[in-house]
Amino acid sequence: MAMLRTLLTVLFVLGLAACGFKLRGQIPDLPFQRVYITAPAGQTIGSDLERAISTHTRVQVVKKVEKSEAIIQVVHAIREKRILSLSESGRVREFELIYRVLARLLDTQNTELAPLQEIRLTRILPFLDAQELAKAAEEEMLYKDMQKDAVQQILRQIAAIATSK
Repeated sequence: MAMLRTLLTVLFVLGLAACGFKLRGQIPDLPFQRVYITAPAGQTIGSDLERAISTHTRVQVVKKVEKSEAIIQVVHAIREKRILSLSESGRVREFELIYRVLARLLDTQNTELAPLQEIRLTRILPFLDAQELAKAAEEEMLYKDMQKDAVQQILRQIAAIATSK
């Protein structure tokens, strides 16, 4: 019985590996050895991209564009907030948080290698006036979470472009 269980476990793991399954959060291999990252001033998405590439891939993030094979340029990272619903008395009940990111993949001569799609992420933030400070912290946490998701999506798009060529 133990032998059968071991055999089934091994077959299950091999089956998952064969279908290309990866745990969420794993970054696919990028087609470059060295990459340079640029982002708008005051945006932390550039450092998040750098950290994700440095810790989860074999790609080296370089500080000088001359030493890179490709450039990941974050064109914009925009936070938006709009009212989603109101109470009977006209007070805000929910906000919709929107995070939009546009990035480009360039070669060292600033020629676009392939177009990347704009990433648009949304989250709903329930709101109560009595919990205003807590909701401000929750809003910031939701934006940081969306930024992490955007970094993952940018890297997946770059990896998908590389495998399609």
